[in-house]
Amino acid sequence: MLFDHYRQIRQQTEALCQPLLVEDYVIQSMDDVSPPKWHLAHVSWFFETFILQKYLPGYQPYQEQFACLFNSYYKGVGKPLPRPRRGLLSRPSVTEIYRYRAYVDEHMAALLATLPEHSYSTALQELVTLGLNHEQQHQELLLTDIKHIFAQNPLQPVYQEKTAVLENQEAAPLQWIDFPESETGIGYAGSGFHFDNEVPRHRVLIPAFSLANRLVTSGEYLQFIDDGGYENPLFWLSDGWAFSRKASWQAPLYWQKIDDRWHVMTLHGLQPLVKDQPVCHVSYYEANAFAAWAGKRLPTEMEWEYSADESRIAGGNFLESGCFHPRPAAGDDMLQQFGDLWEWTQSPYIPYPGYRPAPGAIGEYNGKFMCNQMVLRGGSCATPAGHIRKTYRNFFYPHNRWQFMGIRLADDR
Repeated sequence: MLFDHYRQIRQQTEALCQPLLVEDYVIQSMDDVSPPKWHLAHVSWFFETFILQKYLPGYQPYQEQFACLFNSYYKGVGKPLPRPRRGLLSRPSVTEIYRYRAYVDEHMAALLATLPEHSYSTALQELVTLGLNHEQQHQELLLTDIKHIFAQNPLQPVYQEKTAVLENQEAAPLQWIDFPESETGIGYAGSGFHFDNEVPRHRVLIPAFSLANRLVTSGEYLQFIDDGGYENPLFWLSDGWAFSRKASWQAPLYWQKIDDRWHVMTLHGLQPLVKDQPVCHVSYYEANAFAAWAGKRLPTEMEWEYSADESRIAGGNFLESGCFHPRPAAGDDMLQQFGDLWEWTQSPYIPYPGYRPAPGAIGEYNGKFMCNQMVLRGGSCATPAGHIRKTYRNFFYPHNRWQFMGIRLADDR
């Protein structure tokens, strides 16, 4: 039932917060990061604003002021609190936020659990499903934001103890898989849930290309660093070079050199760098520079989607594995294409031909961000497995790197 799915996802979100102390819930470590308690409230605000107030007769919002505090960017339904100010909210308390979640859940149960599912309107089902996928996006953001928050602390807190599956193992050899020229359909074509930016499906001509069978490892990226990759402007886009100079980048985010040995901050605390694990938390600028140094390039999102086989999702390293860190590639054929790390493509985040945003405030979900960002594909070790598809288009600004982002190389044939 839809309500059972609702309850499972809401419980998963709260389970991800169980390792936190109350003090951890309130920190905003940079503008792109939201405090964990804000995530918990915002996803509840989404159900309250777009579903309960519309479909549950007599519904009264838990607290009228929450409409401002926990609105992210939906200007069509109010005036959101500016994003950089989310960390200034000492009130409402964490306890009050959990009461808010319980209040919303109680009323969602009154709306969904007491009615036969066949009586749900199509519009209601679609909005609830969108809200659940929205909450799954925030489950990933919770983990990435907690990691950034903990990384600022000199005590280097541990979110979760390291698991046995993260012990050292060798990465599979790098191989190249060839794909012939093809005219093919790109975009979602099924009848299940998908975001509006995955459609309309359209035909594209893809020239012949080659794709690396696995992600770039930390050891391979270390060669780029040791070869002066961060000091050579010839490898960098102009904007990337300017940004890296201003930000004083010398290595991926969370890398630290201690006694001449590289370490990396993880959700398991500070760990020695494992060279066979995929390099993680690199920006588009860094990914593009590494590809130029290697004499290759990044794939287009059309090449990525054309090469992807959704049967590989079942074997991916996703949130449910509990690793919360990318693993070394194991096996043969195309590896790590789903899970482990979001993969940068060289494609700008723009609408597909014929795209139209949905009417009303829901249309603000994806469409208004189709400018100055780059597409990533495949999901990560913090992405819920049931949330990903081969047509899923994630997007970030080219300087962003606090998400679980990595590199797969491509080449022309």
